[in-house]
Amino acid sequence: VQLQAYGGGFVQAGGCLRLSCAASGLAFSMLSVAWFREAPGKEREFVARINRSGDLTRYADSVKGRFTISRDNAKNMGYLEMNSLKPEDTAVYYCGADPLWRPLEYDYWGQGTQVTVSS
Repeated sequence: VQLQAYGGGFVQAGGCLRLSCAASGLAFSMLSVAWFREAPGKEREFVARINRSGDLTRYADSVKGRFTISRDNAKNMGYLEMNSLKPEDTAVYYCGADPLWRPLEYDYWGQGTQVTVSS
């Protein structure tokens, strides 16, 4: 499975961005999808995940109510809609995918996309 994350950029606090994760190489509908992020000097942390059919999601407390994870299996795409962005959301964001529904272990990863939120 190959994943490619894109859509990051530079935005002011309070702004929004939409990240996309394009998948190829395996039936996308067979994979749960997640977003993680890694800020400078910090470990990679979980942001959100969504199950294969898209009817079950989980979020980190820090992004609940601001971020929305979704997917389009027909297009082999995953998304992370980020609203009310804060400077502490600044990080490299990665999408991951896995055949299983589990919180932290993902077999497949895309390259990161940088999100920078200015105050």
